[in-house]
Amino acid sequence: MSDQAFWRWAAEDPERLALVAPDGSEVRAGALLSRCNQVARALEALCEPGDVVAMAFTNEPAVYELALAVFQAGIYLVPVNWHLTAPEIAYILKDCGAKALFCSPTMAPICAAACDEAGLAERYCSGELPASGGFARFAGFGADLPVAPPERRGAGGIMNYTSGTTGQPKGVRRTLPPAPPEPVASAYARFLQVFRITPGDGVHIVVSPLYHTAVLYFSLNNLHLGNPLVIMDKWTPDAFLERVERHGVTNSHMVPTQLVRLLNQLGEDPGLRDRYDLSSMKHMIHSAAPCPVPVKHAIIQWWGPVLWEYYAATEGGGTVVSPEEWLKRPGTVGRPWQTAEIAIFDEDGDRLGADEPGLVYIKMAQGFEYHRDKAKTEQAHRTDGYFTVGDIGYLDEEGYLFLCDRKADMIISGGVNIYPAEIESVFITHPNVADVAVFGVPDADWGERVHAVIEPQGVSVEAADGEAIVAWARERLARYKCPRTVDFIAEMPRDPNGKLSKRKLRDPFWTDTGRAI
Repeated sequence: MSDQAFWRWAAEDPERLALVAPDGSEVRAGALLSRCNQVARALEALCEPGDVVAMAFTNEPAVYELALAVFQAGIYLVPVNWHLTAPEIAYILKDCGAKALFCSPTMAPICAAACDEAGLAERYCSGELPASGGFARFAGFGADLPVAPPERRGAGGIMNYTSGTTGQPKGVRRTLPPAPPEPVASAYARFLQVFRITPGDGVHIVVSPLYHTAVLYFSLNNLHLGNPLVIMDKWTPDAFLERVERHGVTNSHMVPTQLVRLLNQLGEDPGLRDRYDLSSMKHMIHSAAPCPVPVKHAIIQWWGPVLWEYYAATEGGGTVVSPEEWLKRPGTVGRPWQTAEIAIFDEDGDRLGADEPGLVYIKMAQGFEYHRDKAKTEQAHRTDGYFTVGDIGYLDEEGYLFLCDRKADMIISGGVNIYPAEIESVFITHPNVADVAVFGVPDADWGERVHAVIEPQGVSVEAADGEAIVAWARERLARYKCPRTVDFIAEMPRDPNGKLSKRKLRDPFWTDTGRAI
């Protein structure tokens, strides 16, 4: 397959499987190609090159109908997190200048309010139309147009909005290349070769929300390689394992929380290990948060050496580490991939040597800007082209990157830097800890003290014993790193892909000092 682009191979092999929807229905390549061509023609009439449309689809085939259309229509697609409120969505619609919003029926009420606030009339809904809200059917968008490729074809792209640590989210925008969509899609798809994923060699399963940068890109890149997609709309350990066996899944993209929950399920149900045949899995890729070393070791013992890890951000990346490399250097997130450079600088901008923690900076072949925020763009970049997203880490003598934590999450207690991620990676291995968040809270003497919020496992919130868990941790961590206060919570505030909303736990302590959860 010389041209690794969906539009080309789908035209040559229209009966080939492209997607398996969450309900188990199958979509053939020819049907998906025809539909994305119709949508692209409709977008051509609605948008000028470089314009923006937004989507708030849940995990469903409509995501790919729209994305594959955008990527050949020379415009941008802004995926919207479907956990946002109407005012938050309205802000994004206004900030990006969206020409239309496409959403799922479950999102229609919130999206209608957001469109009203943003003054956006062009709004489309997949599935059954709501009784109100002014939506047209997405199924009808371009349905009367030819199924041949659009007349005006050009490479499009995705503009994701970063959540940020402070202030409003910002769109990460890259210049669209003046090229046909096929070579650009092929270049993106070839990125999977760093994980040894090759064209047409397997099946990719989507296990997280498709509004996330990596989830959408990894699935699209697999599709361009000719690897069919199995889409999950709600992830659970059993449902995931069952689909791996049923569809012969070979690769996926996860976050560490999902790996932890798989191990927790295994602890409650040891028969899980033998119930499903996972021999098809060859490349389980994970990122987005630090993965505790014991967790990764346990998954490798269960699945074999199939865990690949990389470090990147919405702004770009990054590093990659194979299972074999990681087993020799547990904890590393790898070395730079071919088109990236990694360097560590201190607060004064001086480059640091091996094993010296500092701000992690990345340099890529393709740059980016924060949409409509020149100051933030300049703040993130050095004059030599390196940029940072605020992570702290160090490079070892061989150039392998080890992450410590986010700068924004680092605790400074009595002048000592403490990294919550290190503490969390220990606590998560305690048998009575299902989930944990560690952060700094105000302290009159020390400036900050280490505080933990724990979601208990095997015991109720009322029966959980914080002192016992901390005592256990002191055998594995220096005393100054261990939390001096602990709260328990019934369920940690995470979104479905496992990303923790730590600010929801931390902010009350800083806005109302001394307030408990």
